Amino acid sequence: MPDRFWRRANMENPESPSPKRLIMLVDDSRANLLAGKEALADSYAVQTIPSAAKMFAALEWSCPELILLDVDMPEMTGFEAIRELKARPTTRDIPIIFLTAMDGNASELEGLQLGAVDYISKPFSPPLLRQRIKLHLLMESQKRELKKYNRRLQSKIITAMAEMVEGRDGTTGNHIANTKNYLEITLSAARDAGLWPDESTTWDTEQLLHASQLHDVGKITISDAILKKPGKLTDDEFVEMRRHVEYGVDFIARLQDGEDDNLFLRYAKTFAAYHHEKWDGSGYPQGLAGEDIPPLGRMMALADVYDALTSERPYKKAFTHAEAAAIILESAGTHFDPAVARLFAENAARFEEISMMSPADTL
Repeated sequence: MPDRFWRRANMENPESPSPKRLIMLVDDSRANLLAGKEALADSYAVQTIPSAAKMFAALEWSCPELILLDVDMPEMTGFEAIRELKARPTTRDIPIIFLTAMDGNASELEGLQLGAVDYISKPFSPPLLRQRIKLHLLMESQKRELKKYNRRLQSKIITAMAEMVEGRDGTTGNHIANTKNYLEITLSAARDAGLWPDESTTWDTEQLLHASQLHDVGKITISDAILKKPGKLTDDEFVEMRRHVEYGVDFIARLQDGEDDNLFLRYAKTFAAYHHEKWDGSGYPQGLAGEDIPPLGRMMALADVYDALTSERPYKKAFTHAEAAAIILESAGTHFDPAVARLFAENAARFEEISMMSPADTL
């Protein structure tokens, strides 16, 4: 595949002509395709495509920096095409500029509401077209840099909070890192098995794994007398321990204030809220059952229990992998989703390998 048809990794200089950044121009008019290519060819690699259907075929192997999309096309209009582009995880973040000969604010408003970043009238001015593209590529570059910075900062904060939770009890082991690793195995296996395709195709694995580290964040509020108790908890103590789920969800909800669309926090709340629910409805805090428990919660439930079984706790010795695996497989259909238990069985050797690593090796 020609190098020019790949998105550049280095976004610092959006005007750099070498290698040229790919712009996809989609229009049913050959004259417009030729005019657009001529206007942009000195600065960009331009891929001209005569229909939306052929655009989607090209996107299977081509990764443009930006799409110039005609609105008024036969078979599939630009408005229909952008709906599909924004619905696909692989294309939803590509900036789209509409090209149109239509007049009227209503048409422009509809395009912007569907996710277009700009609107350019035809016939277009080549200098204006180039300037608009330059501006939007620069904005995309800055957004990526900001996102990278935020993720680095977010990762540091999460690590610090996870260490605070684990630091409350020196015998807990490396629970946060272990469960994250077990979850990573299960997420990959679920995708490979085609489970929950409508949901799994939208998962952001990096964000999910970072967010999973907050599943027990509510334990920060549980007293040391309960967390570190070497014997069996009393009924009242057990009720308070179970409330770490509620505390964790409330804590994340406060972080979410005004940030309901924050993907990381949505994932974190899901893990905190559902990792103690059971397939048969006997879990807590909501007593949900079966498919009412989100898949991410079901997977985290198994990862959490496996690590608890194979780790030493103030009140018990560690189980062997074989003992823990037997308990989990016997609990398929009661504690655990049978589909998630099957994923565990198929990957049990990888779970065992992680359980035998030292804390430094699992980070």
